[in-house]
This record gives sequence, C-alpha cells and structure tokens, in this order.
Amino acid sequence: MKAGINSLTAAVVVGVLIGLLLTPDGRAWLRHPTLMLGDTANASASPLAAPVSERAEIAPPAAPVMRATVTPLDQRMARGQLRIGVFGDSMADGLYTGLYRELDGTPGVTVTKFSEVSTGLSRYDYVDIHAKTARQLGEQPVDVAVILFGTNDAQGISIDGVVHEFGTEGWKAAYARRVDDLVALLRSRDVAVYWVGLPRMKRPTFDARMTIINDVVEGRMKALGVPYLETVDLTSNAEGEYEAYLSGAGGRRQLMRANDGIHMSMAGYLRISEPVAERLKRDAGIGPAPAPAP
Repeated sequence: MKAGINSLTAAVVVGVLIGLLLTPDGRAWLRHPTLMLGDTANASASPLAAPVSERAEIAPPAAPVMRATVTPLDQRMARGQLRIGVFGDSMADGLYTGLYRELDGTPGVTVTKFSEVSTGLSRYDYVDIHAKTARQLGEQPVDVAVILFGTNDAQGISIDGVVHEFGTEGWKAAYARRVDDLVALLRSRDVAVYWVGLPRMKRPTFDARMTIINDVVEGRMKALGVPYLETVDLTSNAEGEYEAYLSGAGGRRQLMRANDGIHMSMAGYLRISEPVAERLKRDAGIGPAPAPAP
C-alpha cells in the first residue's frame, strides 16, 4: 500500500513538472520560483524563501529632493508632436488601451505601449526595469511616460544579498529608491513623468498590500514634483469599498472589473484612463476645437 502511494506521489510530481515545462509561465517559474506569475493575488503570501534581514537598512532618499526640469508639454505640442509612452505591468497594458482610445485622432499625439506583463520594481533579478526602460528609450524616444506598476510588487526586494521583506521599512526604502531612479532616468532624457496609482482591489489582504505600494509611490511623487493620479476613489463604490459594477456614463451601472478582482474590464480601463488623458491634454494645451465664427 505504501509503495502504491509513493508511486502515485511520484507520478503527480512528474506530471506537474512536465506541465510546467510545456508552458512559458511554467518555465519562467522553474527559473525563478519566487516570481509571482500573471499578476495574480498570490502576492498576498510572501513568496521569498531567502532569509530576511533588517540589519542592512537602506537609507531613504535624501530630502528635499531637487526637482529636475523637463520641457513642458505645451511647448512640445507647439513643436507639432507629443509622443506618449505607457510603462508598467499588465495593468498598464489596459491603461494603454484606454489612453489610445481616448487620444486617438488627436493631431500630433501618439500613444505607444512599453509595458510588459509579470514585471515590476521588486524583482530586478527577473526583469531589470531600469535597464529595460533605458533600452526602450534609446530605441524609441518619447516625450511623456505614463507609469503604472505594482500588482506584482508585493514581494521582497534583494539588495546586496539582503532580502527586505515586503512592507518593512527596509523594503519601503528600497522600493522608493527604485521609483526615484526610474524617474531620474526618464527626466535625464527630458521625459515628463505621470504616475498612475493602483486601483481598489477585491481581496482585503491584497488591497492592503497595494495600499502600501500606493503610499510609497505617492510620497515619492510629491517629493519629486511628479503628477500622481490616484485611482482608488474611481474604482470604489459610495462606501469606499470594492465593487465590480459601478455607475458609468449616464448613471448606468457597468462591469468595471475582471473576474480576478485585480484587473479591469474595458469599461474599467476607460474609467481610469479618462482622467489621465484629460490631465495630459490640459498640460499640453490641447482643448476642444473653437466654435466656428457666426
């Protein structure tokens, strides 16, 4: 009987490994077993097995932070073009689609997707977002970077062999440093930065983790003088809680969220992209066409 159970267990293990090898995400997990794949809510559990130390704290960015200046959007539009790039994870993929629809047909304005699923600012051992962004800017320059990261970032950050567990002061300092470095890189290329916050999440534990990320990012954007566009209120009901259906245009209730309670429906992405598009148009001096003279 015991031999039969062992054989069954071995067969299950082999079957799982074969299944992992047959899928891209499975192969990625085998290479990086602590990676949270597919932007799922599994980030609520700590995925890091490495020992955690708080002895090697990372000094927070010095304050006050000198505000770098970049060319204002209205001056860019005066030259005849405004190249907008959307950077981030799978949530940013949806934001890109919404912005593209909102700005489609606006003379001189282009919207390009630079985002990539299953990426973030915590796991540079998987995808180094700083290096990737530098490469992307070299290949295709932009005037504006709209950024939305975070759904994959509720996991530890390893710095010099020390893993800072998510939510600790060491983690917050490390995450703030990566946010600052990314903004500094973009500004060094004369790219204006607009950072979009994470929306309300369905599962309370995951929502609490995303709130930690939003708080760190919002604090750094204020210090750096970068526009921060929060989306929690936009994606909450009247009681400030998660709800999949929210009132849309004309007061009609629409499905705003995907089944995972994390991502958005197309209506939801349009809901969070509309104020971003309006802010960009306002800063660029793009308004409705003047009424014809009588």
